[in-house]
Amino acid sequence: MISNGRILGMLAEMVRLMTIDEGTSQAFKVRAYENAIHGIEGYSGNVADLDAKSMAGIKGVGASIAARIVEFVDTGSVKKLDELRSLYPVEFVELLKIPGLGPKTLKMLRSELGIGNLDDLKAALEREALRALPGMGKTSEEKIARAIERLGLHGKDRRTPIAEAWPVAVGLATELAAIDGVTAAVPAGSLRRLAETIGDIDIVVATDDAQPVMDAVSSHPSAQSVVGRGEKKTSIITRSGIQIDVRVVAPSQLGAALLYFTGSKAHNISLRQRAIDRGWLLNEYGLFEDQVVIAADTEESIYQALDLPLLPPPIRENSGEIEAAAKGTLPALVSLGEIKGDLHFHSDRSGDGRSTLEEMVAAAAARGYHYLAITEHGEDLAINGSSREQMLAHRGRIRTLNEQYPDMTLLYGCELNISPTGELDYDLDFRLLFDWCVASVHSSFDLGAEQQTARLLRAMSDPAVNVIGHLTGRYIGRRPGIELELEAVLEGLAVSGVALEVNGALDRLDASAETIRRAVGADVKLVISTDSHHTSDLRRMEFGVANAQRGWAAAADVVNTLDSPTFLEFARSRR
Repeated sequence: MISNGRILGMLAEMVRLMTIDEGTSQAFKVRAYENAIHGIEGYSGNVADLDAKSMAGIKGVGASIAARIVEFVDTGSVKKLDELRSLYPVEFVELLKIPGLGPKTLKMLRSELGIGNLDDLKAALEREALRALPGMGKTSEEKIARAIERLGLHGKDRRTPIAEAWPVAVGLATELAAIDGVTAAVPAGSLRRLAETIGDIDIVVATDDAQPVMDAVSSHPSAQSVVGRGEKKTSIITRSGIQIDVRVVAPSQLGAALLYFTGSKAHNISLRQRAIDRGWLLNEYGLFEDQVVIAADTEESIYQALDLPLLPPPIRENSGEIEAAAKGTLPALVSLGEIKGDLHFHSDRSGDGRSTLEEMVAAAAARGYHYLAITEHGEDLAINGSSREQMLAHRGRIRTLNEQYPDMTLLYGCELNISPTGELDYDLDFRLLFDWCVASVHSSFDLGAEQQTARLLRAMSDPAVNVIGHLTGRYIGRRPGIELELEAVLEGLAVSGVALEVNGALDRLDASAETIRRAVGADVKLVISTDSHHTSDLRRMEFGVANAQRGWAAAADVVNTLDSPTFLEFARSRR
């Protein structure tokens, strides 16, 4: 069975490679594949069950792309994709993540300097070879070198951003779970802990018959090579360069295996010591007293035997969680079920939105939300923003639409742009017409920490602003966040009463877990948002909640766990 996730992965790889081949992300072919991805993301059925004609009926999927999907479903590969892979190897494509290196520049670097990977690029920067090329210069060279440093890129220590690793892991786990006799297939490791970057992917499979699982993994179409196969473990390297380790355990051992292979290593060591203190042994097969199994089938049973509550994977980092849980001082971490609304939400009124207002509101209502802030981009964001007239007309649509959803309050909102000096879109009187405003940095990422801090402090002093969105503006593995003086920013948020957004987009996860924990300690209120631009983006809320947990946030710290009257009072309090 080929899952939608695998199809989406194939299309996403086509987008990356065609962007280089075409020389721009705005090429018609590239945009066509992106539209197909958005259409399939919103399709509830299994795309692999459709013929080419039916696939072409999905919004955004044209006849030629449908034919390639059918080719992928039937053969496990796509001829055009294989051609592009041979032209642009993985280590070359990864250079596209570095700010300042667009597709045209990359192709020039390869043709003029023979640069094919990160080590080649670093060597060229050391000998100052880039500055002699057309359109480059010393400043560009310095910016690229600084971006590599800030992104923490290392040629031999390859780490994959979680946004890239997640669909790969979930797609394969879904396929393995469908094999006869398999009772569970769960991604583990740092991915399950929601780490920002992943070294490799671990998947734990529960079944009494390992061979069909090992066969499926070693012959998987995504595998470029099999680097190891045993009776109960197989490791492959995918065509995108990610290592995947699949381990099979008996269903009765699933909890112990998940606990062990989720980690972190330091968390596991502390748990094992707790077992040793009781005269027991804890390993990947279970918790034992001599040869007797005390607990093994669920993680919860193992924690309970060790006199601990079940600790969610995002906090298993040995950063005090075991000690706090043992003392009863660990906060009751926020849960997905406690979220009552989404407060950063776009429709196609924003230039980068891909679902209509009606579709977005219906998707939110289906989640049972009590309130929803529709926050289109402000006028100062080129292409994607809205004028005053467009915003006022949009307000009318929102008010009318709200009549169809009496159980959900729709807020007329805006995502304001924070200028380099901290100014915001529109004038103050117009800004105060909005029910809810997110203020975010979308430009001038290279300013110094003092300037970035000043712009944020000025923005949060504005009475129309309710929350600072995606604090650093980072894209994990592609764009480093702005540098800022965090203590000053947190103090400003605490004093002003402006909340800090926890953005659930996997390629952002901004604020970081460390920043969230420090914000909680500084009595800063949080808002967990999806920053949705398409109905399929609403699932980001689970990632936002997990990241908030990673930062030890409780429901009391999160604004959008409030009931409607209390939340609306909070929203008005800044005005």
